Amino acid sequence: MNMSILNNCRRAGFLRRLTPIMLSIFLAGCSEQFGEPFFGTQPPRLVELSTQNRVLRAVPPPSHRIRVSVYDFPDLTGQYKERDVVQTMSRAVTQGGSSMLIKALQDAGERRWFTVLDRSGLQDLIRERQIITEMRRLYRGEEQINPAALGPLDHAGILLQGGIVGYDTNMQTGGFGARYLGIGANTKWQLDTVTVSLRAVSTETGEVLASVTTQKPIASSAVQGSVFRYIELDKLLEIEAGLTTNEPKYIAVQQAIEKAVMALIIEGTELGVWSFADPAAGRAMIQQYRTEKYGDIIPANATRVAPPETRGAAQITQTQPRRPKPRPRATVRKLERAPKQEAAPAPPPESENETLG
Repeated sequence: MNMSILNNCRRAGFLRRLTPIMLSIFLAGCSEQFGEPFFGTQPPRLVELSTQNRVLRAVPPPSHRIRVSVYDFPDLTGQYKERDVVQTMSRAVTQGGSSMLIKALQDAGERRWFTVLDRSGLQDLIRERQIITEMRRLYRGEEQINPAALGPLDHAGILLQGGIVGYDTNMQTGGFGARYLGIGANTKWQLDTVTVSLRAVSTETGEVLASVTTQKPIASSAVQGSVFRYIELDKLLEIEAGLTTNEPKYIAVQQAIEKAVMALIIEGTELGVWSFADPAAGRAMIQQYRTEKYGDIIPANATRVAPPETRGAAQITQTQPRRPKPRPRATVRKLERAPKQEAAPAPPPESENETLG
């Protein structure tokens, strides 16, 4: 046998025995490289600002701040998480819609647009005020609370209502893959959609001043690769690796709410409910919003919208406490003294003649 052929065979056998060792070292390095960020202990951190949140913070300021009340922003879908084997009572979307809405209202224009009154914990607030009133009555004898110690609650001319109205799963699914000589890769993806509705209601008349609806796609993808081949007659080499990415649902709901707040600001400006401090900036945002809403062709009647019948809904007079009435002073009457009576003059002494007689 030729020595070159023998050397090649020996070298090939050595490489076959070395290949599993090299692959095991490679996979161990991958587990150390990629396993630690996903499964290791991570410190807490602030939530990074999304692109939509930055756009909301960059909205130009209004002519004056608008006071609004938020009671609740519920999950109106009624859907639960999907499981293949067991039944679960966990909701499909987050139940913290009101907290997200309050945060989005405060972020609008870097806290320049809205003064938010949180009514989600109204019962707790009322109980605390009752405790203050009762304590001052018991220990200070105040039958009428002093406004300097506990003033009236602020109230808003506009209520913000709505909720998470839709969560649709498997709106789009797909994938592709290929394999050649036992080496292949495939990928799968799925698209869900969450829908949010938000409206502004007048406290005085109950009229819906403006209403918007926004959607946010939720993307999930999975990538997997594998190697399957025989390195010897009775030795099989099989390698698999994969990565799955799921967009958090609460982040998708948060971005949909932020988009709804921004859309409500623009529609309220278009309807005359409130206004921008810079009219030119307001007109530019309204034009950009119409293009996003209607596309390149904007209907003629969309440029002349009918305003709501309620005028000055954002303007409201706050309650001013009455000044406590001064307590009546106790009147002290002076007793009039009776005039002193002069003593009657003593009668003149009787004469001796009268006495003898």
